[in-house]
Formats: sequence, C-alpha cells, structure tokens
Amino acid sequence: MYIDTHTHLYDDKFDSDRTAMVQTAMNAGVQKMYLPNCDSTTIEGMLAVENEFPNNCFAMMGLHPCYVKENVADELKIVEQWLCIRKFAAVGEIGLDYYWDKTFVHEQKSAFRTQIEWSIQYRLPIVIHTRESTKDTIDIVKEYQSRGVRGVFHCFSGSLETAKQITDMGFYLGIGGVLTYKNAGLQEVVQHIDLKHIVLETDAPYLTPVPHRGKRNESAYVTLVAQKLAELKGVDLEEVENVTAENAMELFQMEE
Repeated sequence: MYIDTHTHLYDDKFDSDRTAMVQTAMNAGVQKMYLPNCDSTTIEGMLAVENEFPNNCFAMMGLHPCYVKENVADELKIVEQWLCIRKFAAVGEIGLDYYWDKTFVHEQKSAFRTQIEWSIQYRLPIVIHTRESTKDTIDIVKEYQSRGVRGVFHCFSGSLETAKQITDMGFYLGIGGVLTYKNAGLQEVVQHIDLKHIVLETDAPYLTPVPHRGKRNESAYVTLVAQKLAELKGVDLEEVENVTAENAMELFQMEE
C-alpha cells in the first residue's frame, strides 16, 4: 500500500475528473490520501472529497502561511472552530513562507505558534510548509519540543544538515516529485537519510514528477517518487512502499 501524505485533491484543476483521478490512484495502490487545508475557502471542497471517499481521503485543518493576511484572526477562529467540532488527521498545512511576500512575517509566526498549540491540545501531528524560512521554522518548532509536538516537514528539498536537524527533532521528511528533478540536489541528500525518516507525497496538482513534469500532478504519481527513491537507495521498491507506509501510519496514528 502506498500513502500520499500531502495532496490537494479538492483543487479546481481536478474538477473535471476528480472521482476518476482518485480511482486511478487507488488502482495504482495508493490507498490513503491526506488533504491539507489552505484557508476558509478550501474547507468545503476538501470535506466534500473526504465525504466521497471516507476510507481513502482524510482531511487536515489549518491555515497555510501564504494565506495569512490582514484577516488572520478571523481565519484562525474558523480553524479553531473546526478543530472543536470534529477530529482531523493533522493540523496543516501550517508554517512559514518568505518566498512571495514578507509583509505578514510577524503574523505568520504568530499563526504558526497558535496552531502548534492547538496540535498539542488535540494531540494531532502538524504538517509544515516552509519556504525560504527553514531556520525560523525549525527554531519555532524547537520551542515546543518538550511538549511533544510531532509531524512532518512537507515537500522537503533542503540540505543533509537541515534534514538531520529535522529528523533529530523526531519529525518526518515529506519527499515528493522534486526527488525526480536532477538539478534539485535532493537525490544526493536522500542517499544519506534512513527510510525510517521518510514519508511520500505528491503535493498534487503541483510539483509533478518526471516524466510528467510540466503537467498536472496527481496522487497516482506517488509511485514514481517511490520508484526513484528505491533506485537512489539501492533497495527493492516493496521495501520503500512498506516502510514509508508504516511511517505515514505512525505519523497520522492510523490503524491497519
């Protein structure tokens, strides 16, 4: 069984064939798919996908750092209300993003800390988005280490030194389509990372793996990431499939 730990199946790029696309993923052996939330506008669509595939698709709840704006207090209130109403797979995706805009860096940090607090309160893992902000992100997570915060750094593409910092905190590394890009540097890094620290993801519809790069990504392509990982690690594909699935089940506290 493959598990896609990060996929935006509710994205409008899937509106024309969403059901068929999820079925294609399941036919490829991807039995579980985890849906990160972005902001209040994505909740309805995300929950609709989960409702259509209750045994295969699982929603998270959180405010993505790129959606932290002037109305951050209202957005966080909605996240908190949903966390009170029902159980989610994780608090996510949350974190820091300095790539596009640094206008709301202070608010991003505050929102990140608030949502980590909620993850501890509800005993949920956090799914972290970090872009051009790795040091600050790790520093904030370290503030909560003694309180049992756990989770995954999604779409990891950093250095071996950064990977070690993350795994030393007990966090997983989410590895996706970037692994198939020759010049990204990740291929060298993963050769030195134990499989016990890795979960697979697509971040669909983004970051499509080779040979489909430039086209829409989808959850079935998590198998392509697994194949590249097996090749780079010099292990059987079945080992990658089994170990990363076990890691994902531990991350999300799933039962078989």
